[in-house]
Amino acid sequence: MKIGRWAGLLAAATLVAGCGDFWQAPSGNSATSFTLTNSGAITISSGSTSGTSTITVTPGSSFTGTVALTCAVTTAPSSATSPTTCGVSSSSLTFSSATAQTSTLTATTTSSTTNGIYDITVTGVSNSIAETTAVCVAVGVSSSGCTTTASSSGNFYILNSTTISGYSIVSGTLTALTGSPTSLPSGVTPYSMAVDPTGSFLYVGTSGGIYLYDIGTGGKLTLDTNSLIADGSSSALKVDSTGQWLLDASNTTGAPTLYAWPISKTNGESTLGNGVTVPGVLLVSGGNVAVGGMAISPDNKLVAVAAGSETETFPFTSGTDFTGATNPISTKLDKRTATGVAISVAFNPGTSFLFIGETGDFSTANDSGGLRIIPIASDVLGTEPTASSTYPYPSGGTGPHAILAASNGYVYVANWVGTSAGNVTAFLLNASTPSLTLQSNPVATGTEPYGIAEDSSNDFLLVVNNQGSPYLSAFTFDATTTGLLDSSLTSTSTGTGPFAIVAVP
Repeated sequence: MKIGRWAGLLAAATLVAGCGDFWQAPSGNSATSFTLTNSGAITISSGSTSGTSTITVTPGSSFTGTVALTCAVTTAPSSATSPTTCGVSSSSLTFSSATAQTSTLTATTTSSTTNGIYDITVTGVSNSIAETTAVCVAVGVSSSGCTTTASSSGNFYILNSTTISGYSIVSGTLTALTGSPTSLPSGVTPYSMAVDPTGSFLYVGTSGGIYLYDIGTGGKLTLDTNSLIADGSSSALKVDSTGQWLLDASNTTGAPTLYAWPISKTNGESTLGNGVTVPGVLLVSGGNVAVGGMAISPDNKLVAVAAGSETETFPFTSGTDFTGATNPISTKLDKRTATGVAISVAFNPGTSFLFIGETGDFSTANDSGGLRIIPIASDVLGTEPTASSTYPYPSGGTGPHAILAASNGYVYVANWVGTSAGNVTAFLLNASTPSLTLQSNPVATGTEPYGIAEDSSNDFLLVVNNQGSPYLSAFTFDATTTGLLDSSLTSTSTGTGPFAIVAVP
């Protein structure tokens, strides 16, 4: 997690001590100036190696001329030996239109470079105009110590009631991807969404089946009408990290089922199902799966499904057998009876814990939701803390509809709060106990948050709210208090009634 406070929403930003804001308002008239942004922090392992970040120069509508780029290491660990050095691939960019251009910043270390946090400032100069952007370099340590953050988010998609809208955040502005929004097929009701780990394909579950979209240049979506799975009850979708299987938790009437659809790729094209019928694994009778109710472990060895009265886990084996002869989902491994109603699940990045969100665990009016933690060892679920008046942990609302175990070691829960509000709570994971500690008071979102995601730069936490006010809530991570969220932007124009959000890897 590249920890930092995002100040880009300010109309005029000022430098803070040390590295300063990652985005600064252009000098003078913005139409005749330019801005510099970066794609995020650079993490380099100990030893002689290097890492990169993309520097984007975006000209104002009337700017023309040449921008000279230079870089300099501005902060380093005390008494550092062989400190990191830097260079830019294009030191001069010439603009004759308002089209942005990029240069690659490379940070280089040696086997004797002192581990720690370094900051690099990239400066762009054109005549009397000078703009900067700061990039953190974490050498042999976690990037959680960074005090600078990406000035642009990765791409993400929001599944709305009738459209799919794609965005990124650039210098504090919500920026639509090419071709966004994209209309859903006529007459279908959206349920769920998943993205391929290569960022090339988007899968959308609807009442008309599961549709495949190709992700093109600029994030443009193109519907592939030749690849459709006839499952009109797909409530939760996930793609395994190899991109070989699409898992589908289906609320089939009377027989909720977990399916594994093979994904075949030829010449860059993806085909769902490959023309075979994959046998499913039945879930608990009468169960109901919500959009945040299914998760695949990062090591592709477990699948968890929150199915109402219980949470079920299944062994999962990723592979390349697309004949349908081998089902990658085995017989149920474990089930945990819900205290209330299980509606959401998530694994932590190391696959050492499973988190379960439930409604109705407590009698408190606006804090009746619960969060459970179950340790995992050798792909087997262990013993969770003993149930008590404070366990499951109060989630901070009436319904924890989405859980994100983020890369900074914190667990974030998007809660409904009654029927007219929503929030996100942050819990610190103590792996040795194991236990969760509430980090801070909840931060407000819109009404009925349905989905939560961490963007590819690991700097932005994104929440979609089904009933709006606003429909999108975006947060960054506080530079002073680890785990704390800072509100960054909100939007009511991303599309109505959003059901899901996914971040492109």
